[in-house]
Amino acid sequence: MDPNAAERLEDLEVKLAFQDRLIRELDSLVRTFGDRLAAAERELAQLKAGVRSAEPIMGPANEPPPHY
Repeated sequence: MDPNAAERLEDLEVKLAFQDRLIRELDSLVRTFGDRLAAAERELAQLKAGVRSAEPIMGPANEPPPHY
């Protein structure tokens, strides 16, 4: 193998190694954000369910508070 081809091959191997590491890091990041998104969606669904089932705290909307 000529020296130029060996150098090019080595450069390609180095680039491949960096790309593999970057892909693993990005995959981990995407999984983390996917888990966080799923947790946020569950929390939002719980909050929506709580708002729908909540009793009015202050009485009817048109009724003034008792201190008037």
